[in-house]
Amino acid sequence: MAGEGAVRPTGGLAVSVLGAVVLVAATELPTARPPDRLSADVHAEYVKIPSGRDTITAYLAYPERKDRAPAVVVIHEIFGMSDFIRQTTEQLARDGFVAIAPDLLSRRGGTPASPDDARKLIAGLNADSITRDLDATAAYVKRLKAVRPDRVGVIGFCWGGGQSFRYATNNPSLRAFVVCYGQGPEALSIARIRAAGLGVYAENDARIDAGLSDVDAAVRTYRKSYHYTVYPGVGHGFLRTREKPEVADSAWKAVVGFFRETLER
Repeated sequence: MAGEGAVRPTGGLAVSVLGAVVLVAATELPTARPPDRLSADVHAEYVKIPSGRDTITAYLAYPERKDRAPAVVVIHEIFGMSDFIRQTTEQLARDGFVAIAPDLLSRRGGTPASPDDARKLIAGLNADSITRDLDATAAYVKRLKAVRPDRVGVIGFCWGGGQSFRYATNNPSLRAFVVCYGQGPEALSIARIRAAGLGVYAENDARIDAGLSDVDAAVRTYRKSYHYTVYPGVGHGFLRTREKPEVADSAWKAVVGFFRETLER
């Protein structure tokens, strides 16, 4: 990892909190069950959401709980809506959240079967249109009777990780945001963030990690709450590829713990 605050521990995790670096033993994070098949305690369905003059499709999953739940908006990778994103949405529901994943290629006819085609379509998306669709998704989930409308967070992966960070600069009502190996926004926009943030990065991901020093500097300058962890021995997309299951499980446990701390209280 390049940049200020970079650490390459042996058998540990590097955690940056407002620019300060702390070493945490990997064994301190208990494992979490990875996304798996839909179970009886989770209800999932596709929904249609009005967004301006258009309609977008989203995958919605509910937990089995008596009280109203916090909600998490899930932003997909550059591959668009995928099995991984659906499984992650379901897993967040198992972990106690109402989770909703919009297909941000809905305006282009939905996610195509070919990942290469999805990449090309996403490359042509307009940032303002993405924000409108995320706003529409957040507004939709807030209106659900099962949701606590003042407890909404967002998580994104890869391209979606960068969009999660960017969306946190544009939606002051968010309580929490998680960036999974995504690029940071321009430094000045970080001043607008009101939510608490958590970053999940990979040691073997030079392109993304090269920007962490700039993120550190902006977070310190504007005194924002953004903690990140660089997980050792894994590369970009490790939560999906599960190249080291124990590392992926530790990272997921940290994500769930963060959402419970920021959204349940």
